[in-house]
Amino acid sequence: MHLSIVVPCFNEEHGLQRLHDALVEALSGHVRDYEVILVDDGSTDRTLSEARRLSEHDPRYRYVSLSRNFGKEPAMLCGLRHARGHRVALLDADLQHPPRLLPRMLVLLDTGYDQVVARRSRSGERAWRSASSRVYYRLASRWLDVRLQDGAGDFRVLSRRAADALLSLPEHHRFSKGLFAWIGFDTGWVTYRNVPRETGESRWRLSDLVDHGIDGLTAFNDKPLRPAIYLGLLVAGLAGVLAALADGEKRWAAVLLGFSGVQVLMLGVLGEYVGRGYAESRRRPHYLVKETGPVPELLPGEHRLCTAGQVS
Repeated sequence: MHLSIVVPCFNEEHGLQRLHDALVEALSGHVRDYEVILVDDGSTDRTLSEARRLSEHDPRYRYVSLSRNFGKEPAMLCGLRHARGHRVALLDADLQHPPRLLPRMLVLLDTGYDQVVARRSRSGERAWRSASSRVYYRLASRWLDVRLQDGAGDFRVLSRRAADALLSLPEHHRFSKGLFAWIGFDTGWVTYRNVPRETGESRWRLSDLVDHGIDGLTAFNDKPLRPAIYLGLLVAGLAGVLAALADGEKRWAAVLLGFSGVQVLMLGVLGEYVGRGYAESRRRPHYLVKETGPVPELLPGEHRLCTAGQVS
């Protein structure tokens, strides 16, 4: 198999046929043989029915349906595990990752790279989101042990060596942008203009983006622990100054307020890391498989829900 294309899907019933047509148009005459793995991440619409229909009409299409919505990271991991190609592409189903770029990315991959990343511009993006992204990547460049590129997301093509390296990483909390950077290997870049969604609306809320950003900042370093100590000392020092300037009950109130702030801050930072360690120690699977097609077998490390409700 020359190329495997992994597509995480959540409520994309109206977009899968468009994705199919765009892939056919983009890859015809460029890729000898390829497969498309549609990972239904617990959709509540007819995404699974559309995936079944596509797999029945086009033998290049396979699907894996998860038992519920586990999130995009587990869905991508599932698709990577099922990919059989010498090269593996990751892209979204909403066509914001233009399939027309794939031939160009594959040519670049064959020049000796193990990763070719499509990096989008911020043109057409909402001002608040563009500004917050710039701030986040500046923080990431200073705090993380890996280097993240602004505009570089999950849309990329991997060599088999790079895909196997990703699959060898066992952690439960997966922040793929960081994992892509952590495995290293030579990386090529393709730049493209931001593309609006063809169908539906983005399921990424502001709270989801914030949580995803925190995952990235804490997944690849323990540096927040050290600033927490410094900040604690600073707040304690300010509390001491306020206590010296105040008198009577106000003095003690300032001291208590300062030390309470330090304790809450430290508990929050420590709790983030303790929670991650607890999640890793449970050793739960990243996802559960409800249905696969047309290839029925499970892969090592996967679990299927049995008819009796048990896990095998």
